[in-house]
Amino acid sequence: MRKRWLILAGVIVMSVSLFGSFTNQPKKFRNSDSDYMVSSGGMIEMIGAYIKADRAAPTPVKPIPLRQIPASELDAPESESVVYRLGHSTVLIRMDDQYVLTDPVFSKRASPVQWMGPKRFHPLPIEIRDLPSIKAIVISHDHYDHLDKNSIRALKDKVEQFVVPTGVGSHLRNWGIPAEKIEELAWWESFALGSLHFTATPAQHFSGRGLTNKNSTLWASWVIEGREGRIFFSGDSGYFSGFREIGERFGPFDLTLMETGAYNKLWRSVHMMPEESVQAHLDLGGRAMLPIHNSTFDLALHDWYEPLERAEITAENWGVKLLIPVIGAPVKLRNPLPTQSWWRELLVEKNR
Repeated sequence: MRKRWLILAGVIVMSVSLFGSFTNQPKKFRNSDSDYMVSSGGMIEMIGAYIKADRAAPTPVKPIPLRQIPASELDAPESESVVYRLGHSTVLIRMDDQYVLTDPVFSKRASPVQWMGPKRFHPLPIEIRDLPSIKAIVISHDHYDHLDKNSIRALKDKVEQFVVPTGVGSHLRNWGIPAEKIEELAWWESFALGSLHFTATPAQHFSGRGLTNKNSTLWASWVIEGREGRIFFSGDSGYFSGFREIGERFGPFDLTLMETGAYNKLWRSVHMMPEESVQAHLDLGGRAMLPIHNSTFDLALHDWYEPLERAEITAENWGVKLLIPVIGAPVKLRNPLPTQSWWRELLVEKNR
């Protein structure tokens, strides 16, 4: 019962947050397609859905398979570009013999406090202290499951540049990151760092870390380009027309890192359903898709494995190359090897 009330308290805060983000009051940043998210009636419906939820598998009943990444592997010369999914939307990218890290969250919980909130349900495949030097950290937006204060502070001395949407730099400066290490971009703006090029592209989402700063910073998806390839990082987004425009401007992509998790019909405008994630990948002109934003934190009402199942079925039906690696396993950017449906071994018999 206590757990149910803690969950309810969290969703009330989230619901107020969502509702407050899309009132008629003036605000700094808006979505390009639609600013509708949830009405007051929808907020009540959302709270009711959480109270009534009776899920079979909100979190894994057994430890999920995980590959520990040896620090020596990251220091060794590598002829091909690779990506490592570290959990949720945290992805370590090796391209042009340099490392890029997306939305680093290494804390135990995706929360403003570490004694309450969504708890990580797998260990880290590598600790921050064992990471190599990072050329750039790319942030999609300032929500707690994407911008983690403790992780940013711990990574400070390993990182050459933080590449963030407009306004997000204010958080970093408050946490002790020097201003000269922060590059803030609006949608369609680009930044070159050696052989790597970063372009902030639109997403349909929102921002804010409290009840008084809704949409005061920008949210974005990202195009990451180097000599050895091109990657799209979705951040968080509902499905919208912007994916097709991004694909027309920058596609095709060797790999798309697509949000696939923490969705619900009640907040579909800001978090894609799995089928929409696959459609967005096609809009972008992606060659291979790697679903992110799943299998680490319980942030919605679906079972933990459902995003993977639905994405796999859709990708198979639509002829999409889908990659769902074990956390910590390397995936080649060019000509990646097929992955296995590892989550099925963890399902209780009645859920298979």
